[in-house]
Amino acid sequence: MNRALAALLATIACGTAFAADPVAQVRFTFDRDHILTQDARGFADVAAQRRITIDDPARIASISKLVTTLGVMRLVELGKLNLDEDVSKQLGWKLRNPAFADTPITLRMLLSHTSSLTDEAGYWNVALDEDIRDLAGNPKAWDSAHAPGTWFRYTNLNFPIVASVMERASGERFDVLMQHLVLKPLGLHACFNWSGCDAATIARAVVLYDANGKPEKDDLHGQTPDCVVIKERDGSCDLSHWVAGRNGTLFAPQGGLRISVLDLAKIGQLLLNEGRIGKARFLKPTSVRMMLASHWRYDGHDGDIGEMDEPQRGSFFCSYGYATQQLGSGDGKRCRDDLFGDGRLHVGHSGNAYGLLSGVWIDPKSGTGVAYFATGVENAASGAHSAFSAIEEQMATGR
Repeated sequence: MNRALAALLATIACGTAFAADPVAQVRFTFDRDHILTQDARGFADVAAQRRITIDDPARIASISKLVTTLGVMRLVELGKLNLDEDVSKQLGWKLRNPAFADTPITLRMLLSHTSSLTDEAGYWNVALDEDIRDLAGNPKAWDSAHAPGTWFRYTNLNFPIVASVMERASGERFDVLMQHLVLKPLGLHACFNWSGCDAATIARAVVLYDANGKPEKDDLHGQTPDCVVIKERDGSCDLSHWVAGRNGTLFAPQGGLRISVLDLAKIGQLLLNEGRIGKARFLKPTSVRMMLASHWRYDGHDGDIGEMDEPQRGSFFCSYGYATQQLGSGDGKRCRDDLFGDGRLHVGHSGNAYGLLSGVWIDPKSGTGVAYFATGVENAASGAHSAFSAIEEQMATGR
């Protein structure tokens, strides 16, 4: 065993935090048609002594929202969804903020986090046999002070509702729908909650470690999970019980995408090329422009600019589109979103969960971008020139 590995294993054994070095980190830079640089270092699985590679898939956290939105926009182009229609029509039941019962909620609101939903009632622990309608019926799920469409609050629950709408519109289970609607057409070896990934991809799963080196997620030992969703309340896992639209939380559309940075860079290239991948047209340019445009911008009193379930995270939500952040629009004081420290517009999304921090960002003016993740890192607003963490600033800029 080499000295570096021995030291890493000793650190994990004693539970000491990784002060500066992630367990693993992967970073790509790209332009519209090429990978410019790539870097992979550290361990995908420390116990197995398996080093990280460029095509190892990780639970990429909230970047999943951006990929889910690619599916939404394809359904819009197919005429199966309407961004401005009351989603209650698709759901088959009335989705309403009890304090504003006459105000319809639309996909535009859900995708831009202006729906007035909150995460106070939960979203991550809904069992297979539960109904998202019951979750939405909990008064804690709503912001009673602000009407839909008037206030930004970054809310994970928006996307399980979106997934339920997608299922009702298509008649297909979210994980299956995303495979043939987005992931396979783009040539990605990716999946939600490991459903649809082949054995070779699962064997390369990146174990997520917290900042103390404890395995937190996807410690699979090369095996497919026995249940890819949260089991039914009696402990069973029978996906034949699935009903379209009943429970959009099942495959974690808000954070459950497993994808490599190599494939994440392809998503960035798709955005740079306004919906084209290679010579194939995946989305219309107008659809991509809608995703990337700012649909909410902080004016000092129209939203919550931090992450409500991550109070240690800083205030970096200064402008938001459809599952995209527009960096460089903050005031540098209260709202500090300049991750790159260059004052330029960068568009994309960040992710954080279970000791992983990730990002995919494009610079539309230069036609370049970056995609990355790091594991075993602390989630804190420790950046030098933004409210992101120091490791995110380092991964974004390469410095």
